Amino acid sequence: MKIGFLGLGKMGSGMAACLAEAGHEVTVWNRSQGKAGDLLALGAREAATPAEAADGAEAVFSMVADDDASSRCWLAEDGAAGAMPMGALLIECSTISHAHSARLAEVATTRGLTYLDCPVNGPPAGARKGELVLLLGAADEDLGRARALLEVISQSILHFGGTGTGTAYKLINNLLGAVHITAMAEAAVLAGKYGIDVDTMVEAIRTGPIASPHTMRMSRPMLEGRSADTFALSIGLREKDARYCIAMADASGVEMPVGASAHAWYSKSAKIHGDQDDSLILETVAEHA
Repeated sequence: MKIGFLGLGKMGSGMAACLAEAGHEVTVWNRSQGKAGDLLALGAREAATPAEAADGAEAVFSMVADDDASSRCWLAEDGAAGAMPMGALLIECSTISHAHSARLAEVATTRGLTYLDCPVNGPPAGARKGELVLLLGAADEDLGRARALLEVISQSILHFGGTGTGTAYKLINNLLGAVHITAMAEAAVLAGKYGIDVDTMVEAIRTGPIASPHTMRMSRPMLEGRSADTFALSIGLREKDARYCIAMADASGVEMPVGASAHAWYSKSAKIHGDQDDSLILETVAEHA
């Protein structure tokens, strides 16, 4: 297939590489130049604008940071949506707000495009290996059209329902992550005050009912007062995701005081540690303890 790919950050570059290696004709675009070198070596072509990347494409992906970056990709004067042929797949993999996802769906319908909201779970290494988990919101028939293409970048596709449900779940997922991580940070600070043995507490978490991927990744480094061994998600991006989730809850009249408390920690920390792994939320919690 002829594919456009917008956004060549840590996640997008790996996803685009998988598509190129699978034999698709991939044209890439990134807001800042100089990130396409490895993809060009795989046979991809670099475009000067999103519209150029989308020209004649049967499917266009976006993997960028937030609503503003997504709008730049799709809705700007030289954006991709205006250049895509009717019937093409508009696949938004970015973690965006639910309101923005609805705007993209409306634009796609107006232009005769097929919109799939398709945020992902998984680290950059998983993106490069084609091992992401796709969190999909789309009509059944639209998923059927896109499935073979989506399977190139994923190990599984979780279909939550119609358009918008993938984004809704992704925001809930990332707010839950913020709750887990901030609670672990608070627990680590308190455990330190009482001299609880680190090895024993890590083992107790691992074998007890509170073990989760987040608490297991964070427990030892936080109890030792350091950042996690591997980078997962920046504090700034999780702050944004939590903020989008709370806005989605507000729009539907649902109160989320626990989530709001977790977001407040991220909002404080993002001002100092925005680009760092979110295990460093510990420093903000410790300072305020």
